Amino acid sequence: MTRPRPLVPRGDPADSVRVVGEFGVIARVLAQAGSARAAEVGPGDDAAVLRTSDGRVAASTDVLVEGRHFRRDWSTAEDIGHKAAAANLADIAAMGGTATALLVGLACPSTTQTAWLEGVAAGLAAECAPLGAAVVGGDLVAAAADSAAVVLSVTALGDLGGRAPVLRSGARAGDVVALAGRLGWAACGLAVLRRGFTSPIAAVAAHRRPTPPYAAGPAAAEAGATAMCDVSDGLLADVGHIASDSRVVVDLDRAALERACLEPPGPLQQVGAALGVDPMAWVLTGGEDHALVATFSPRAVLPEGWTVIGEVRKGGKRPGVLVNGESAADVVRAVGAEGAGHVHFG
Repeated sequence: MTRPRPLVPRGDPADSVRVVGEFGVIARVLAQAGSARAAEVGPGDDAAVLRTSDGRVAASTDVLVEGRHFRRDWSTAEDIGHKAAAANLADIAAMGGTATALLVGLACPSTTQTAWLEGVAAGLAAECAPLGAAVVGGDLVAAAADSAAVVLSVTALGDLGGRAPVLRSGARAGDVVALAGRLGWAACGLAVLRRGFTSPIAAVAAHRRPTPPYAAGPAAAEAGATAMCDVSDGLLADVGHIASDSRVVVDLDRAALERACLEPPGPLQQVGAALGVDPMAWVLTGGEDHALVATFSPRAVLPEGWTVIGEVRKGGKRPGVLVNGESAADVVRAVGAEGAGHVHFG
């Protein structure tokens, strides 16, 4: 993503973080937080206390940096809260768990409007609420004096429900590869925004507020998924983690992916035609949709919402990802993508 100059909201100085103060801001933000079913002790003490069903806690952290992961002229505060929560909640689902709580760390300029922070908190709460989760704690600090950017760090905690965690390392030759959720939409929306447009609305909305299939993670674990991860950096890149960790070859079926992700025709084809982009480039390499990809025994009954998109083969000394038998690098070139997925320090 490009690195534009962050925008500092203009407004009533009386509503700035500097004037309201740390604890005043925290009180306003917590008023938006909602409640977590698993919380025995919520916000307000030195630490929250959560109940767990079997003594284990799944945990995941993501950091979002203004100008790198979001722009305030592209997304509302609520959008940013939804997106920050989704990135972490999807990781819990990818382990086969259900999220129970979020911890949020925020660094922002002292001129930041508290109303904007309340909007972020509202977005976080709204994304968590259907899962029975909520923000149960965190920290607020001033950004560096020479920085106008907001940095948002979110940690998700989750319950495995007595099940074994589904790792990336469990795929075996003969397994099928399946997908839950959609791919390419967030990348398509980003392409639209980068060109100064805001439609098709559905694609732009997908970039602003991804819609991970949270329930599909625990359902896959119950159905015996052998490996799983969420697609945050691009399908080829993230399936590559499963292939590498499991020491297998994952061969994706392009026709199956087209049926799953591009039928019926919609915004991806519309935008692709306008920009001269093959929509499969977004499907294969676009990130931030937070779909789930998993492997299952060929004898497994796939839960509702899961679609077979490939198969697992023996990896030998060269584990990796293929598409219809072709190398990922060749496919990336064929669809005109810049790479197999997002590179964080590229």
